[in-house]
Amino acid sequence: MEYQDLINLGIAFGLGLLTGLQRQHADSQMAGVRTFTLISMFGVLAGILSREYDNPFIMPVFGLVLGGLLVSANFIKNSKTQQADIGQTTEVAALLMFAIGAYLVMGDRMIAVVTGGVVAILLYLKEKLHYFIERLEAKDLSAIMTFAGISLVILPLLPNKTFGPLDVLNLRSIWLMVTLIVGISVVGYFIYKYLGPKAGTLSGGVLGGLISSTATTVSYARKTAEGGAIHKTAAFVIVAASAVALVRVMVEVGVVIPQHLPRIILPLTAELLVLVALCVWMYLRISRDQSLDAIPEPKNPAQFKSALVFGLLYGLILLAVAFIKQEYGNEALYGLAVVSGLTDVDAITLSLSQLMRQDRLDISTGWKLILLASLSNLAFKGAMAAVLGTRKLGRWIGACFGLSLVIGLFIIWLWPENWHL
Repeated sequence: MEYQDLINLGIAFGLGLLTGLQRQHADSQMAGVRTFTLISMFGVLAGILSREYDNPFIMPVFGLVLGGLLVSANFIKNSKTQQADIGQTTEVAALLMFAIGAYLVMGDRMIAVVTGGVVAILLYLKEKLHYFIERLEAKDLSAIMTFAGISLVILPLLPNKTFGPLDVLNLRSIWLMVTLIVGISVVGYFIYKYLGPKAGTLSGGVLGGLISSTATTVSYARKTAEGGAIHKTAAFVIVAASAVALVRVMVEVGVVIPQHLPRIILPLTAELLVLVALCVWMYLRISRDQSLDAIPEPKNPAQFKSALVFGLLYGLILLAVAFIKQEYGNEALYGLAVVSGLTDVDAITLSLSQLMRQDRLDISTGWKLILLASLSNLAFKGAMAAVLGTRKLGRWIGACFGLSLVIGLFIIWLWPENWHL
């Protein structure tokens, strides 16, 4: 036995203890903390024996023996009760812990540890998962299935090669960006479902930024027009959603070009800090008894039609950026960033990030264009708030977004090239 085998036994002991603790706390009559610990260590010993004797049959035989024991125990348990328990969670978990123990020896230790941890967490979250599933509506299930189709069915089938004019279009890359955006929106949507419509003012801003800061601006601006002294709270939620939307932009950049993130993150963070400071100031100004009735119900974030439209928009902006850069130079890209950012900052952000990843766009120009597109989107949301909301809301949003726009433009203009991580 090697020293690494002792480590594997210790890991198996811990994982089995963790899983068994949950099963025993759930009053499982099949196996508890001791049984699960023994099963996971049994898997490690099966892996060691298979390796030492170079016999591929030892581990499967041990697994079959364990399966037989579980079947026998299940038969005896059900024969003593009038109502048979058809649940197989404990039995499957036991077999999985045996496999994890064996994989600690025969495979990748990290995968085994992560799998064991996930098993324990899933068992612990049983009640919460059931509660969540019971609350799912038809549109929620549609969102899950649509996202599964987008990410697990369509994406792997698309070719990973460039084509078309300027050689910048790549179907897999385009659809990967669609998957990223839809995934972020789906996560925000289901956080909303978990927290509920009355999750509070702060979470309203956070969720609004995750799902859609533009939709949040429209919803809360209309609420102020319906009546009630809620303009300060509505303004806070709109500014908070815009701050989270900028974080979302930074995440998108980090996913596409993580190697260039140190050169991009500081100026974007400077603008983010301005928005955060405004949020803190506004939150302190809001009276404790002033609140909105509920966070507006978001629409299905994973509509296939919307995904196709975004993919088309992303591809068109990718082409436009490459064409304008080639024909008119980098200076002309600033106009495109302003126009594109008005309606969808995600598409222009991902398009610019893709070109920077391919070394078709300089990093120092790229982050300025991304920030300019975000500022353009900020101005667009400010205009919508002023048009759809009350005058008081317009003044609050005008002051906050106006200051953010001015500072953002100064960042683009004066930020030193050597200020990066």
